[in-house]
Amino acid sequence: ILKKIKIFMTVINRLEITKNAIHAIKQHSGIPHSIYVYDNATNHLLDNHFEYFHKMFAKGYIDQICFTSEKSTFNAFSKASTCNFFGQQHQQDPNKDKYDFLLMLDNDVIVTPDWDVKLKAAWNYVVKRKLDNVKVIGQLPGGIKHKEATIYEIDGTRARIGLLGGSGLWSVRPNFFKDVGFLDLKRLVGQDKKHDQLYWQKMQIAAKGRPYIMGLKQRLRYNIGSMAGFVCNRFTR
Repeated sequence: ILKKIKIFMTVINRLEITKNAIHAIKQHSGIPHSIYVYDNATNHLLDNHFEYFHKMFAKGYIDQICFTSEKSTFNAFSKASTCNFFGQQHQQDPNKDKYDFLLMLDNDVIVTPDWDVKLKAAWNYVVKRKLDNVKVIGQLPGGIKHKEATIYEIDGTRARIGLLGGSGLWSVRPNFFKDVGFLDLKRLVGQDKKHDQLYWQKMQIAAKGRPYIMGLKQRLRYNIGSMAGFVCNRFTR
């Protein structure tokens, strides 16, 4: 049976937060999905990470676990490197065009009940309305700026289209990596950020200068990074 959503999750340390993120996916999803985990340069309780993901893999809760090092991610920002890895792998999938959407998810994001059903309804709406400039659907406000005045009504949920937006939870089209492309890792060597900023540039080009991210005025997730500290900011400090 083809699972209809692929979830790309990046992890760096903070295992207990990761456990809650994966539990929420299992508890609150209504559509069959595959989870691809990239555990990047973890250096705290590494044995525990291996043990936990072994259990999740053995139970079939995740479909892939990949442990990376700074060397194997080319000393670039590991989220960007592994996003490229995930995208390249997706491009090899014979069924790559048959998924409802792909999800990019940070490990400090806790999804809410029916998050996937709401996103699928939004993508169905976007496709039906031929809003080809929309490359990402997430949650409002979610860092989305310069919003257009138009308000879209999608199954009782209001939505607006704008620019920017944080990638803690980004749902994208199955052809995202073909349409928008991959990040140039040479620009990210020695960096702990800029995944989002470089993708904003690429999406604006793919959208031909039009706003590219739709936000749903609906609770799709909680970001608990502020409780433990954002990984990017910790690395930068």
